[in-house]
Amino acid sequence: MKKIIIALVAVAFFASCKKDYTCTCTESVLNTTTSTSLGKVKKADAETACNKTVGTITCVAKES
Repeated sequence: MKKIIIALVAVAFFASCKKDYTCTCTESVLNTTTSTSLGKVKKADAETACNKTVGTITCVAKES
C-alpha cells in the first residue's frame, strides 16, 4: 500500500511541474514564423496563453 501511495504522489508531482515553454506562431499567407518564450509555466497555462488561431495566424505552445 505504501508503494502505491508513493507512486501516486510522484506522478502528481511530476504532472504539475513547471517547464520552459515557447509560443510559436505561424502566418500562413506570408509563411513567416515567430517564437516567444513563455518561461517556466505549467503545460495547461502555456496552452491557454498560446494555443490560438486568429485569421491566418496559428499559435502553438511547445516545450523548449
